[in-house]
Amino acid sequence: MAEHQRRRFVPPPALCGFLVLLALLFAVSYAVGTSAGPVAPGLHDTGTDSGDDGGDGDGGDSGGTGGTHGGGH
Repeated sequence: MAEHQRRRFVPPPALCGFLVLLALLFAVSYAVGTSAGPVAPGLHDTGTDSGDDGGDGDGGDSGGTGGTHGGGH
């Protein structure tokens, strides 16, 4: 039994195969993403660091569902 404890740990072949498959999947995914390019090519930086939010200056929330207070009239 002392011989068994001195043996080096060898990972199971299924674990090695899984790790190789995972690495291959990430490599293929990265290659496809790189060849596809950016998701939204027209998207630009909003410039929030400069302090100009590009809004109309009213300070209100311009997004969402404004103007729907009247219901379904």
